[in-house]
Amino acid sequence: MTPSWKYSLPPTESHELEEPVARVYEIDGVVPLIHPNAFVHPDAVLIGDVVIGAGCYVGPLASLRGDFGRIVLEEGANIQDGCVAHCFPGSSTVVEQDGHVGHGAVLHGCRVGRGALIGMNSVLMDHVVVGERAFVGANSFVKSGFEVPAAHLATGSPAKVLRELTEDEMAWKANGTRVYQDLARRCRKTLKPAEPLVGDPTEHRRAVTTAGGEPVHVTLPEYRNQ
Repeated sequence: MTPSWKYSLPPTESHELEEPVARVYEIDGVVPLIHPNAFVHPDAVLIGDVVIGAGCYVGPLASLRGDFGRIVLEEGANIQDGCVAHCFPGSSTVVEQDGHVGHGAVLHGCRVGRGALIGMNSVLMDHVVVGERAFVGANSFVKSGFEVPAAHLATGSPAKVLRELTEDEMAWKANGTRVYQDLARRCRKTLKPAEPLVGDPTEHRRAVTTAGGEPVHVTLPEYRNQ
């Protein structure tokens, strides 16, 4: 008997993956909801009240636990490898449209605004609000109730607001998010299990994408001397 959580893309997209897109679990009769145009890696875990919007990317080993409250990724958002999203009973964790959550970040009962960036290994506690197009720097700890104004950079442990972002910095971030939206499409079409090859690494085919991007230290002066 096919499990109730088994998910396949529509027949019109038969060239794409037909296996379950993640380890998806029901709890108390509540089942995660994944848009057909999202990609959730098979090694991610989704539990209960989780809503994944169109064009989202959820990376391997991400854990989205909707067993106490709702976890939402709005259209075009991404949450990368090893991230955790959870919340206390009666609350929610929301990543708004085009939100971008870097590897290893922890989101707990917070709201990440539209087009905002959460740097790698950052921790956002309950009732944190990150404004539209704002950045939280890598390895930051954002205390409960803290608010990052729209289009500002906050970083540190505990995080403090440093300054306004430039248009160039926000454009850099927007491009990075488009890279992940493109990755979601690539994964839906071509990602599949494979056996490793044996041979000459100099003749090994390289990954190729038309997407571009630079590491944050190239763009943000605060990181250049670290």
